[in-house]
Amino acid sequence: MSQPRKKLIEVSMPLEAINVASARAKKKAPKGYPTSFHKYWAQRPLAACRAVIFGQLVDDPSSWPDKFPTDAQQDAERERLHQIIRDMLEWPAVNTVDEVRWEAALDAARWEIARSVAWALGDEPPERGSRQDVLLYLTRHAPEVRDPFAGGGSIPLEAQRLGLRAFGSDLNPLSVMISKALVEIPPKFSGLAPFAAAGRDDLLREVWRGAQGLAQDVRHFGAWMRDEAQQRIGDLYPRATLPDGVNVPVVAWLWARTVRSQDPSAKGAMVPLASSFVLSSKPGREAIVRVKRDPNAEDGWRFEVQQGDVSAVDLLDAKLGTKSANAGAFVCAISGSPIPRDYIQSEGKAGRMGTRLMAIVAERERSRAYLSPTVEAEVTARLASQSTRPTDARTGFLSGLTPTRAMITGGVCSAYGLSTWGHLFTDRQLVGLTTFSDLVGEAREKAFSAATAGFAERRLPTDERRLSEGGCGAAAYADAVATYLAFAVDRMAEYGSAGASWLPKDSAIRSTFARQALPMMFDFCEANYLAKSSAAIDTCVNVVADALERTPASVPAEIYQWSAQKSETRSACVISTDPPYYDNIAYSDLSDFFYVWLRRSIGEIWPDLFRRLQTPKDEELVATPYRAPDRAEMARRAGRDDDPILLGWDKLSPKGRAEREFMFGMSQALAVMRAESAPEVPLAIYYAFKQSEKSEDGVSSAGWASFLQAVMHSGLMVDGTWPMRTESEERLVGNNANALASSIVLVCRPRAENAKTTTRRDFVAELRRELPEALARMRAAGVHPVDIPQSALGPGMAVFSKYAAVREADDSSMSVSRAIALINQVRGEISHADSGDLDAPTRFALDWFEAYGWGAKGAGEAIKLAQSYDLAEKGLRDAGILITDRGDARLVRRNELPADWRPSRDRYLTAWELVQALNRALNDGGGVNAAGDLLGEARDLGAAALWLTGRLFSLAEDRRMTDEALGWGRLAEAWDAIEAAADRAERPAVAPTQLDLL
Repeated sequence: MSQPRKKLIEVSMPLEAINVASARAKKKAPKGYPTSFHKYWAQRPLAACRAVIFGQLVDDPSSWPDKFPTDAQQDAERERLHQIIRDMLEWPAVNTVDEVRWEAALDAARWEIARSVAWALGDEPPERGSRQDVLLYLTRHAPEVRDPFAGGGSIPLEAQRLGLRAFGSDLNPLSVMISKALVEIPPKFSGLAPFAAAGRDDLLREVWRGAQGLAQDVRHFGAWMRDEAQQRIGDLYPRATLPDGVNVPVVAWLWARTVRSQDPSAKGAMVPLASSFVLSSKPGREAIVRVKRDPNAEDGWRFEVQQGDVSAVDLLDAKLGTKSANAGAFVCAISGSPIPRDYIQSEGKAGRMGTRLMAIVAERERSRAYLSPTVEAEVTARLASQSTRPTDARTGFLSGLTPTRAMITGGVCSAYGLSTWGHLFTDRQLVGLTTFSDLVGEAREKAFSAATAGFAERRLPTDERRLSEGGCGAAAYADAVATYLAFAVDRMAEYGSAGASWLPKDSAIRSTFARQALPMMFDFCEANYLAKSSAAIDTCVNVVADALERTPASVPAEIYQWSAQKSETRSACVISTDPPYYDNIAYSDLSDFFYVWLRRSIGEIWPDLFRRLQTPKDEELVATPYRAPDRAEMARRAGRDDDPILLGWDKLSPKGRAEREFMFGMSQALAVMRAESAPEVPLAIYYAFKQSEKSEDGVSSAGWASFLQAVMHSGLMVDGTWPMRTESEERLVGNNANALASSIVLVCRPRAENAKTTTRRDFVAELRRELPEALARMRAAGVHPVDIPQSALGPGMAVFSKYAAVREADDSSMSVSRAIALINQVRGEISHADSGDLDAPTRFALDWFEAYGWGAKGAGEAIKLAQSYDLAEKGLRDAGILITDRGDARLVRRNELPADWRPSRDRYLTAWELVQALNRALNDGGGVNAAGDLLGEARDLGAAALWLTGRLFSLAEDRRMTDEALGWGRLAEAWDAIEAAADRAERPAVAPTQLDLL
């Protein structure tokens, strides 16, 4: 059998451009961006998905030596393909020149895919520039793209955008519903004018592309829902009066939870639990809440808003709210006595936790107004409790239990008595959301009447089947409108629950899922669904409609609900998928928040998807120790009681069982993918890798090792790895948890059926032969220094995974964890060999840091190491690199460098001191310009400093020094900007004077 042609993703990708575009969209999704369609967790940026699929299908120039015979021609062709990728990455604004250019770039990408497909088939590719011919060719001849872990639908969506047939599936019904709404429904009604446009000639004369007409109808019936809700429940949403007497809409009401003080001096008062009393921290518009003693007020105190003349001290005090220094604890606002977390939880579970209105946020021209609470506002809010809707909701469709655990994300509110979904909403929120949920069904009937008349008037084909049955007529169209309106109600719930909070910095609402958890919110924001806010019906409908308008709505797609381990006997698919990440996210637990509302709104439209009361949990492919099955259940899943997966099962801890179950299930899923993948196309599998996932031995996380072990067990080999830095720099530093390579794309091929075994010695020898050239190619291709360690796993695992087994000295099979350790070791050897251009003191410091970090060891160790570089201990002290004290030695820390240290004034300048100073300047407040100022004085050391930065990042990662790695990662990322700042500084380069250390 001939070897399959190499694809671009197996050789070279414009990684930095992909990362920049991905991070930008992740930081702030532009208008109409599809991931704003509906909340789902850990969605891959569309730019990355688009680039990966393109790279999987387009041939690398080296595959066609007859067309690109020389290395120079191949390099030039790769750069041309890279430019096509760069051109199609950025998400353009609507109706702009950029959008026209973007469409042209997508056309170019589609043609390149069609050309590779045609060459493989021995065909002539369709004519370049003929969009319809290219799309028709791709539909007929290109393999379909399959994503068996569809999640939020990003991969099927981008496959469809590239003109490819998409097939997706997921076990989670919420994921299936989102993916259907993105890729399956829009093509059914592509090009139709809106049916609610009857009598409006201006709308009917327009050309309606894609799903624009459907989106217009969603807006129309969303506006009808708003007007109906105003008539039915508008009295629950009164306006507010400003101090000047002007009557304005309320944006939100801010509440604080209360518990009874344990301090006798408080006389049994219910006191507030508030994480912050800051309403606005915008300069010049500061506003805070104060707790005022008032014998005439309930419990002897009241809230009072102070806006204007807020001092910096007042603002700082307000940021503390009534929080205690102890985690989860508060202090009594009256007496100052502590209120322990255990007491708060017990009061919550006993139903004795209350709420008090803290402030009112009102809308005024170009700004927000913050008002003190009024008795009338509290009374109006309590009126909602007189309705039967809150009780019916809490005892009915919202009676399901909230999660008691959320895997490693933590943050569950059930510990405080919010144990059902109904507890996550106030009475007024429940009245509002159930009203809108019911209006979805009524809007569906109105849409059906309009569509029935429109289909008849336009003489469109008649199809009476419902949307869930595959219909595409008036009934199915009405179902589609209702589905998108239900998505709007879900968004209203996301921004309009008692888990939403107020953002003082932005004067806006933070959604319930700011984190991948359901944490307890003690001070929460209750939005006005009928006014101008993130939770308002108008806002949510427009967000959904804007995203719907920008779906491709072109090539038909299919999305199904089934497990990834289930084979559907499809063949020759392009496998591109983003599996669940071990124990990072409790997808099914969190999905129930939306599932219960969708089930109420459109359960009858999608009966199969919403037949359960909650989303399936036990079959979910994540490592959950609290759901680890017993032996009998695992035997059933494995197929027999003596399966190797069950070896020693009874002796495993719950965590160990969960890890093994994850590996087993993932192996099954990957085996199905291997069987169904097109032989000529590599598989692309995403994996989220976190700095904080490093195991105790510093080798790799349990999740990462288990995932790669599953890849091996499934019969796949790793052909390459591409780190995708899809998180913004600010978020990474703020979270202090993730390495810059927040996800990795593994490129895989099926391992040969007759694969041989090898020994540990031969494996290491092969690594030493293969990795130097691979690392050189990565650097030449511009792979970021902080991405080199993860990128190097690709060629390293390619060596390991091509063998059926690598035998240790005792003839046991080498584990993936051990293989990763050896790959990192060899990479370190190669990298260290490249350090010959560094000055000797810097090489000494690098060796010491690799061995001991910032820790101290006996001075004798320092003397021995210094002698290996022909250095003297005293000279290292004089150079500002080493500190010795009472028989111990350690490196000089960054913060111990003189505050006024400058390269131009350092008599014995070393690359080590320079990078430490650059790190301090960038990360400790000075920023890019301060770092550039320093580099401008030592440009001769620039290349060495950049190399050293990447090496220190790798070492910090290996030693699990999270903060240290993040600092070096930021320096590496900012290097181009620092060099530009150094150029602007216009300082003459100062040649360092080498120290005589003998």
